[in-house]
Amino acid sequence: MRIILNKNPGKSAASWLAVLFLSGCSAFAPSPPAATTTLPIPAEMSPAVVEPVRRLPRLGLALGGGAARGFAHVGVIQVLEQHGIRPHLVVGTSAGSLVAALYASGMGAAELERTAMAMEEATLTDWTMPLLGRGMLRGEALARYVRTEVKGRLIENMPIPLGILATDLASGEGVVFRRGDAAQAVRASSAVPGLFIPVAIAGHDYVDGGLVAPVPVAQARAMGAEVVLAVDISSDPAGNSAQGWVQVLLQTTAIMGQSINRLAMSGADVVPVRPALSGVGSADFSARQRSIEAGRAAMLAALPRLKAEMARLR
Repeated sequence: MRIILNKNPGKSAASWLAVLFLSGCSAFAPSPPAATTTLPIPAEMSPAVVEPVRRLPRLGLALGGGAARGFAHVGVIQVLEQHGIRPHLVVGTSAGSLVAALYASGMGAAELERTAMAMEEATLTDWTMPLLGRGMLRGEALARYVRTEVKGRLIENMPIPLGILATDLASGEGVVFRRGDAAQAVRASSAVPGLFIPVAIAGHDYVDGGLVAPVPVAQARAMGAEVVLAVDISSDPAGNSAQGWVQVLLQTTAIMGQSINRLAMSGADVVPVRPALSGVGSADFSARQRSIEAGRAAMLAALPRLKAEMARLR
């Protein structure tokens, strides 16, 4: 707001009144105060004490990677919705980026479950001959699926602020996509090296975001979260099979992610959610209902801590 001062050297009417008052003009001398009577204010008319409005801390939902175990994220969101808790932002890695994009686009818990139960593995896979040894899956089928489900929305146009984490293959740095094609970003975030062909975006090749953050806790903080609800669906390396080449790749990722997750989820403002997914394989689409139920159970167990953390920071 601009404030313009009057620079006219001439005296205004108000300034002449001030001069007359200061010079002792009786016409402007104050009269003695009239006698007043103070009456008690009835209790029902007493002004109410207004409590200051306390702002809820910004809640960030960080959804981790874990391939088919990502169905557990749906169960977590269902419990949040049932208890009236809506995250201020959501960020996802790999499988978590897929659920994050669908949720951020406006899908409620019930619609997410219907979508999950109707999802077919064949819809998401497009096998190809190894391209110069760079991967067996193109990832275009996954991108088409996401683009259809989010109705072509760009990341910046999502109803809930969305971040999708991928790894720059050249620099090794994590990159959070906050603008652009949500489907292409999910494809990049899910591109497990050796299994998927790296995804080219704006002159850079990107692969699985889980290489830098299996659960994107720091990325949720960077987006403005004051409390991070971190959903870890990674598998315990000790319980995984490593017989085939795909299993070896996934086992390698699980081993790397174990120590990264332990460090990332140790912050005081992090509420960890770890669904019990022992025995659920990375490609086990048949266990989707079990995964959803595991997500529900884990979120219900974490709910008291989440509420306490939110109350502490109000």
